[in-house]
Amino acid sequence: MTIHKEGYTTIFLGFLFVAVVLLTFNHIFPEQTWVHFVLYVVGLWFFIMIVRFFRAPKRELNGGENIISCPADGKVVVIEKTIEPEYFKDERIQVSIFMSARNVHINWFPISGMIKYYLYHPGKHMVAFSPKSSLENERATTVIQSVNGKEILIRQIAGAVARRIVTYPKVGTPEVQGDELGFIKFGSRVDLLLPLDTQLEITLNQIVRGKQTIIGRI
Repeated sequence: MTIHKEGYTTIFLGFLFVAVVLLTFNHIFPEQTWVHFVLYVVGLWFFIMIVRFFRAPKRELNGGENIISCPADGKVVVIEKTIEPEYFKDERIQVSIFMSARNVHINWFPISGMIKYYLYHPGKHMVAFSPKSSLENERATTVIQSVNGKEILIRQIAGAVARRIVTYPKVGTPEVQGDELGFIKFGSRVDLLLPLDTQLEITLNQIVRGKQTIIGRI
């Protein structure tokens, strides 16, 4: 287990915040009491949670040429046919994965291929499991085309707490299944918009793991 590069600054600021609070409290109230003990425990818990959020586990990819690998850890909250209005403008299968603050927040490429489209949208910060979050929240849309011509849209959606979406690839670059697509800081969601002929292998409310759960087959 390692720490993701997106967490270095946040972890440092979190440590600084905890240290300042505890030192200030000890300066004002130097005599040690049970209140000090509680503050030490809360401060340690807070710092551990920040470090844990930015963990970057090493995982083997469960993938293949026709396999759609899971792009994120979390829970499947939507499986439905819908009209995708931004890029395809036609009917697709939507699979949405909600990531709580306890989940790893790295996002991975579900297939290998060429990046055809990318667009960042500033927006609201509603809870990420809300259906409206897909079109109204801060979000970033990436479309990747596989070698057989099939296109998959991956939408990173910020939640009520998240304030920063990071996406690494650029349009026109080739990417490999299982490589990092990006990172979303704190509670969030990832939507997949898939071809209608995709054979799904997941169910609603299923707990999934990035790079390891098979979403479906093209």
